Amino acid sequence: MTETQFEAPARGVSDGSAGSSRPTGQPVSLACRDGIVLHGHTWPARTAAVGSVIINPATGVLARYYHYYADFLAGQGFDVLTYDYRGIGLSRPESLRGCGYRWREWGEQDFDAALRHMDAARPGLPLHVVGHSIGGYLPGLSPKAGRIDRMLTMGAQYAYWPDYASGHRLRLFLKWHVAMPALTAMFGYFPGKRLGWLEDLPAGVANEWSFRRARMERTHPAAERSDVLRRFEAVTAPILAVTMADDDIGTVAAIRRTLDYYRNAGVQQVLLEPEDYGLPEIGHFSLFHSRHREGFWRDSVSWLRDGINPWPAHVLPL
Repeated sequence: MTETQFEAPARGVSDGSAGSSRPTGQPVSLACRDGIVLHGHTWPARTAAVGSVIINPATGVLARYYHYYADFLAGQGFDVLTYDYRGIGLSRPESLRGCGYRWREWGEQDFDAALRHMDAARPGLPLHVVGHSIGGYLPGLSPKAGRIDRMLTMGAQYAYWPDYASGHRLRLFLKWHVAMPALTAMFGYFPGKRLGWLEDLPAGVANEWSFRRARMERTHPAAERSDVLRRFEAVTAPILAVTMADDDIGTVAAIRRTLDYYRNAGVQQVLLEPEDYGLPEIGHFSLFHSRHREGFWRDSVSWLRDGINPWPAHVLPL
C-alpha cells in the first residue's frame, strides 16, 4: 500500500454518541504469509501523521467494536488499521466447522500481516500497537515484532485460568474451560454468538484458550518453542500495560505473566480503578466504548504520541 492510499475517505466523523453516524474507514485486505487473506479498515490521519497504530482485538470481538477509537486516533494524527483475525467477522470463512485456525496463527500470521502492511504503507513513521486482551499478547509471536516502536495494552493476557480473579475463578473456569471445549467438540467450532458469549470461534482458537498452560510456549511443538521465546525477546518497544482493578480476566497476575515474556522491552504496568474515571465499573471490555473519549482515550494519546505515561501514580512495581 502506498502513502496516497491513506488519504481520508469521504465520511461522517462520529464521536460514537447516540444519534451520530458510525465512523467508516477504508476497506483493506491483508495477505498473510500462509495465503490467508484478512479484511479490515484503514483510518487515515486527519492531521499531519505522527505515527501508525495497529489495533489488535480481543478474542471473539469484532474489529468494528474498535472503530470509534480508531476514528478518534485518526483525529489525533495517527494512521490506524483495524482488522478481523482469521475466523472472525470480515475474515470469517463460509463455514467454521473443521476450520483449523488457532490462536498462535493470529499472532504468527495475522498480526504479522498487519504489521508488514503498515510498515510498508508508512515506513518512515513510528509504528505502534494497541492490544486488547489476547491482542496484547499476539505481537510477540510475529517474526517482525522488533519493528514495533511502542505498545499500549489493556487487560493483555493469554487466559491461564488460575490467574482469573479469585471471586470469579470457578464461574469463568466452568464457562471457558469446561463448557467451551465441550460445545466446541459437539459443533466443530465454538458457537459463542448464539449463546451471547462473544463471537463464534474456530475450534483451534477455542481449544487453545480452554487448555492453555502456565507457560504459553507449551502450546507450540517442542521444536518451535525456543524460536517463539526469541520472538518475544526481540521486542524492545516500551510497553504500557493497563490493568483495571475490576477486570476478572485481565488481573494483575495474568498481565504480569504475559509481560514476563517481553523481557527486553521497557515495561510499565499500571493499575487503574473505575473511580479514576468517575465510573462504578469498567471491567475487561469497556475501555473502547465512546464514553471514554475525553478520559481514557485522550490519556492514551499521551503514550502513543509522546511516550509519556499519563498514570505515573498508578505504576505497579515489577
